[in-house]
Amino acid sequence: MDFKDELSERVKIVDEYMENFLPSDKYPKEIFEAMRYSVFAGGKRLRPIMVMEACKAFGGDWKDSMSFACAIEMIHTYSLIHDDLPALDNDDYRRGRLTSHKVFGENMAILAGKMLLHHAFETMAQACVKFNDIKYTKAMLDIAHGAGVYGMVAGQVVDVLSEGKDINKGTLDFIHENKTAAMIIGALKAGAEIGGACEEDIAKIERAGKLIGVAFQIQDDILDVISTFDKLGKPIHSDEKNNKITYASMFGVERASEMVSEMSDEAVEILKSMNANTDFLVKLTNYLIKRDS
Repeated sequence: MDFKDELSERVKIVDEYMENFLPSDKYPKEIFEAMRYSVFAGGKRLRPIMVMEACKAFGGDWKDSMSFACAIEMIHTYSLIHDDLPALDNDDYRRGRLTSHKVFGENMAILAGKMLLHHAFETMAQACVKFNDIKYTKAMLDIAHGAGVYGMVAGQVVDVLSEGKDINKGTLDFIHENKTAAMIIGALKAGAEIGGACEEDIAKIERAGKLIGVAFQIQDDILDVISTFDKLGKPIHSDEKNNKITYASMFGVERASEMVSEMSDEAVEILKSMNANTDFLVKLTNYLIKRDS
């Protein structure tokens, strides 16, 4: 089977579970419409797929990981809703259609993000109670850490504070490692914990996740320069518009592309060195560095 077909199969699985985890018929109906509008806007589902595949890689049942897989997608979606707001990136389009605040208003977009974040933790907490095993609590902690004050939010803060400033590589790395890589690390570690990975392999997958996450963000920044609205589903040159320094602007597109390949190659070597069936994660890593959207 072609890898893109394998990926599409997993996206469908995530979407089916997301349908079950997200309420739609509750009061007030407007907020649940806003939540679902952004969740089902056609995302890649990379983070939940990483949870599933890391769990499988270490011999776990991927179904046991789905509460956490869907929760991390809820958190990711909330972050995108808030990123698009006028106070942050002020973007009108996401995934080829109008952003949440353009459809539902800023107030409902903010609240939809808040509800997705809190529903994500309720979803994981319910799974922890159900399974009553410390490894599920560790998985929730991995995701919480990746999303919070020592992860994604910290990266977002420094990203905002750095707009219009001539930042150095250390600051740029902090932004990428936290704003993007921390959630990918959380996804891979959570899945590995549920799958029963040993501490040595948990440390290895954390290192691989950091490399994959930074490479993914650099590729994203490159595409913002060289791609098109039709391919990305969102405006291009948004980094330039918001006066943001990226690897593409700091080192040039060619060198930045080389860095993506170097980081991805190192991540692949780490994944292959583990006592686990990481074939799909290796293929996913190679796919991400060649993507054009």
